[in-house]
Amino acid sequence: MSSSGRRPTIADVAREAGVSTSTASVVFSGKVNVADATRERVLAAAAALGYTGPDPRAASLRTGRSGIVGVVLGGDLRHAFLDPVTTVVMDGLIDALADASAGLLLLRDDPRENEAPPVAEAPVDAVVLIGCSARARTAMEIVLQRGLPVVVIEGDAGEGVPQVTLDNREASAEIAGHLFRLGHTKVATITLALDAERARIPLTPERVANGTVDVALDRLAGFREVYPDGPGVSAAGSLVDEGILSARMLLADADGALRADRPTAIVAQSDLLAVGAVRAAEELGLQVPEDLSIVGFDGISADGIGSLKLTTIAQPALAKGRAAGEQISRMLAGESADSVHFRCVFQPGETTAPPPA
Repeated sequence: MSSSGRRPTIADVAREAGVSTSTASVVFSGKVNVADATRERVLAAAAALGYTGPDPRAASLRTGRSGIVGVVLGGDLRHAFLDPVTTVVMDGLIDALADASAGLLLLRDDPRENEAPPVAEAPVDAVVLIGCSARARTAMEIVLQRGLPVVVIEGDAGEGVPQVTLDNREASAEIAGHLFRLGHTKVATITLALDAERARIPLTPERVANGTVDVALDRLAGFREVYPDGPGVSAAGSLVDEGILSARMLLADADGALRADRPTAIVAQSDLLAVGAVRAAEELGLQVPEDLSIVGFDGISADGIGSLKLTTIAQPALAKGRAAGEQISRMLAGESADSVHFRCVFQPGETTAPPPA
């Protein structure tokens, strides 16, 4: 702080160092090389005055930009970051936005009662929506009204909005087909949350018809291609504990006794749910895969199931995040953006086997 109590400026530094303001600016921008002696003189003057760099608020006023990209996540942030897939997607997004020198602002898609979604007033230059549920679609409408660049990761954003998509339906059908080829006929599924209510309840035709989360519905549709009448439970989120509770509903009655009509295999819509299902089976005295086969979806490093390697189908989460960041960077630079599609890869493991005789 200068002796007058105000924040020192680049002009003050230039005056102290005996150089032009443009030369002092170049030293801090790093965009043009200057002589070492000049650089050292400018940095010494800055240190003496307590100048730490350009005021970002001033830069924002000049450019009309905040330097921030908003990321809209569904539900509680604490739950979102318990999911390794979300973390990896965010890593990819940050990597891709590094060259644009953009920071991230995390936003929830569920406003408090009688309030607009947080994205309505957030000081952001662009927005990435992860998923496109009913509430996320409201956020999308607001973003488009604001005229902000936007990319959607795994959600139907409508015509003209760049999307990063995954072959959720085809991948789910592939992993279910693996069980079918092993000979399983009694197969159930544990889905991700189907809507904003995030209730853990059995699947019914009405519940599926009223579902709003595209990822969960697409994966369910893939499962139903192979097992049209397969029962299931919609979990409250992609959490190990939800996998435990949901699997118990499929395997045991209210008294904890194994159901006579229990499935011989479970298709979980995430690896975390699959880990929970493995634990639930073991708690009920079932061996995996001898008594019960379990498959997941994501391809994360699944801990908590001992030495077993989970049979799953892997998605390129890091590449998804990078693709979204690259398209945002292009739009911020005034270029057009494209939609990008990714495919999953079957990852064999040790949690599936033919059904018990």
